[in-house]
Amino acid sequence: MTDANDLFGAQSSTRKAAVPVSAPAKKAGRAAPPPALGTPGEAGYNAASIEVLEGLEPVRRRPGMYIGGTDEKALHHLFAEVIDNAMDEAVAGHASFIEVELEEGGYLSVTDNGRGIPVDPHPKFPKKSALEVIMTTLHAGGKFDSKVYETSGGLHGVGVSVVNALSERLEVEVARGQTLYRQVFARGIPQGKLENLGRVHNRRGTKVRFKPDPQIFGKEARFSPRRLFKMARSKAYLFGGVEIRWRCAPALIEGIDNVPTEATFRFPGGLKDYLAREIEGKELVVDHVFSGKVEKPGGHGSLEWAVAWLAGEDGFSSSYCNTIPTPEGGTHESGLRVALLRGLREHAERVGQAKRMTAVTTDDVMATCASMLSVFIREPEFQGQTKDKLATQEAARIVETTVRDAFDHWLAASPQQANKVLDWVIDRAEERLRRRQEKEVARKTATRKLRLPGKLADCTNAGAAGSELFIVEGDSAGGSAKQARDRTTQAVLPLRGKILNVASAGKDKLLQNQQLADLVQALGCGTGAHYRDGDLRYEKIIIMTDADVDGAHIASLLITFFYRQMPRLIDNGHLYLAMPPLYRLTQGAKTVYARDDAHKEQLLKTAFKGNGKVEVGRFKGLGEMLPNQLKETTMDPRKRTLLKVTVLPDEKPETGETIERLMGNKPEARFAFIQERAPFAAEEQLDI
Repeated sequence: MTDANDLFGAQSSTRKAAVPVSAPAKKAGRAAPPPALGTPGEAGYNAASIEVLEGLEPVRRRPGMYIGGTDEKALHHLFAEVIDNAMDEAVAGHASFIEVELEEGGYLSVTDNGRGIPVDPHPKFPKKSALEVIMTTLHAGGKFDSKVYETSGGLHGVGVSVVNALSERLEVEVARGQTLYRQVFARGIPQGKLENLGRVHNRRGTKVRFKPDPQIFGKEARFSPRRLFKMARSKAYLFGGVEIRWRCAPALIEGIDNVPTEATFRFPGGLKDYLAREIEGKELVVDHVFSGKVEKPGGHGSLEWAVAWLAGEDGFSSSYCNTIPTPEGGTHESGLRVALLRGLREHAERVGQAKRMTAVTTDDVMATCASMLSVFIREPEFQGQTKDKLATQEAARIVETTVRDAFDHWLAASPQQANKVLDWVIDRAEERLRRRQEKEVARKTATRKLRLPGKLADCTNAGAAGSELFIVEGDSAGGSAKQARDRTTQAVLPLRGKILNVASAGKDKLLQNQQLADLVQALGCGTGAHYRDGDLRYEKIIIMTDADVDGAHIASLLITFFYRQMPRLIDNGHLYLAMPPLYRLTQGAKTVYARDDAHKEQLLKTAFKGNGKVEVGRFKGLGEMLPNQLKETTMDPRKRTLLKVTVLPDEKPETGETIERLMGNKPEARFAFIQERAPFAAEEQLDI
């Protein structure tokens, strides 16, 4: 058996390559015939056709092989590679702070006060410094030697050399031995030899300043201050012994909430503080967070975790290995899941609930569980260069054993909270089994359950694929929409004015609200932790309100409802906004429609010819539109325009904060928002 010391201190094993053996000739002693000459294309395929890419050229030719692509995620992966190297110095005990600065010109710099990249001549390349070798050679760095770094987030040379290759310009400064050195690169090519800038005092470490290459990422590619800020802050949570200092040019964060120009992060509480921030304001099954940190013998690694169960909300898992985010999980997450399940099963036996616990799975345990997990191990194995998933097999057993022991003590220390968690998890399992046994609800049955005869005009399509539900404002608009729809695939549900603001209402009001109950029943998929995407009765949910201020408010209330009660409906791409016109412009036999005032002015200049009078009519609401007009402009899939409602994964915390600020029960937050944007509102004249 392999123990913790084996995982946290062993070298990785090598694998022998298989040698292909050619098939024998049909007759003994007779050589296989050579390939026929003169086959099509053979003359043009020779040794000269074999291209050899040297240095960093493979990275520039195929960046997706190294950073996963050239999109926004890949762009920010460059920052991850650089700050990971600085974090490795901090985790190894050689650096106490890291500075991150985003400049207005697009340059990003990461500075640490660690040992500094070696600058002496490299033994294998005596004409080059070790710094130049690291920056220009793949698979060259200090992380391959386990004596240099006990645990590390990457390979110093694979990561930073890739960043160098994909940067328009990169500058490295190293303060080492009270001497400052500097070297400049352009698209991976040195722009000169390593410079000695003279003596320095009270400075040590490495500074990497770079600007991504627009030839690779596009001319419009820019670092997101919010995303960088979040990434930098998360590193401080993952290692309490480091201080991270953030600076950003003020011009880059104008109009961006919750991103300061300067900030300092230091979180001695680690993941417990991190989780507390992520679940702030959310209702928990038990108030106590299950958290802990265990240092491995000899300091060769550690485990840290924080776990809480959310009441009425889906859970989430965030895991890290050597401070590297692993969004796709991996073996360490598997160990945590098994540890929690087995710990609850043992507690169930102690309290006589073993039979009820038999049907519980890890999915039931994790359904509403918010968890943070961080492991530090030597020579981790990941799937892919971008390190999205941990593949070190022994990590599962090590995490399971360590967390299981701590979880047993946590449950035994407070039987009352342990029983609450146990009952909650068993309820999730029993609910899952009930759903499996339930027969699919027929559409007619769903209509009867609304208790509003005629309100839901359902479609005849038997399945969800291709079907659409239009949520419309009022009976008048509902009447027009019912006549304009395609009865086969389009359903219409009218609402009576403005729905309940779920962001400021309590649970009791939410449960008693008939309009929301009707909507939930029509969708058939449940809410919160009970949401089931497979039971959603329509492929598209389309909010169709008047093109005015009241319509926008109703749409905002509905989006808030879906974001709070059915976030996965948005994540899975089911929610849309219709774009009904505000104006109808007519000149003779020609009629066009305008979305808003700006669109109207544009059409008046471009859509009509001659001096004939253009009649401008404004729709007071969807109910004023004739069914054929509503169909032509807003409901016909061949002609309409829909806006898809999405929330970017990296902006979910900020989105939640914004919704709470604008829709929550603190009017002073809304008042502050209005005051901040008063200058913008003053520039617009409302046509009332």
